Amino acid sequence: MKKWLIVLGMITCMMGLTACGEKEEPLMMSEEEALAFGTDFVNEMNQIVVQQVQDQYTEPILTSALESWESALEEMGSYVGVLGVEAEVTLLDENTIDEGVIEVTVEGSKRNAVVEMVFEDNAFSSITTNPTYSFGENMKKAALNTLLGMGTVFVVLILISLIISCFNIIPIIQAKLSKKSADAETKSGAVDNTIAQIIEKEELSDDLELVAVISAAIAASEGASSTDGFVVRSIRRAGSKWQRA
Repeated sequence: MKKWLIVLGMITCMMGLTACGEKEEPLMMSEEEALAFGTDFVNEMNQIVVQQVQDQYTEPILTSALESWESALEEMGSYVGVLGVEAEVTLLDENTIDEGVIEVTVEGSKRNAVVEMVFEDNAFSSITTNPTYSFGENMKKAALNTLLGMGTVFVVLILISLIISCFNIIPIIQAKLSKKSADAETKSGAVDNTIAQIIEKEELSDDLELVAVISAAIAASEGASSTDGFVVRSIRRAGSKWQRA
């Protein structure tokens, strides 16, 4: 008798656990309901954009949805109608959407598009309109993006190579500039020394003789055969050296 009671208790517990594990099936939106809802929403959204009254709607989700629809119309052309709806949506009750996704395929004069409506916690989470492109159009865009990316990389690499190659030229330019400056200083010092030596060795009482000597020294330092291109305007003595002006 005790064994039968134990077995009966175990069966009763198992049936109770099975009943606890069962969940109520959630309410699902039917295809007819999704089609009606999607069609009404898209038609209303299109009317708002066509009438240019978007400024009357300030809710962020709806504002973003209207902007996405208006942008998609540039690719779609004029709106023709709804082709079909795919929905996976749960309902809190017969008239309240809980969560899920509704995708409305719409027809345009140029190309079709898909309006995706996402619901979370009994409210819209996002609404976007995406034009649909053919396989050839998608491949063309992919090829253009690839070429643009590779072209940008090659241009940057060429610029970097040119910049690096300039590092070898800069020292050569600096060396040439330094050499010119040093040659100029050497020539100037040589002229001053020559004039000073001539003056120390020869006492020149006449300014004309002094000018002739200075002109000859300058011509010699510049490698000129004559003094025709030189004009000495004034001569003054600073310390122990003569300076020309």
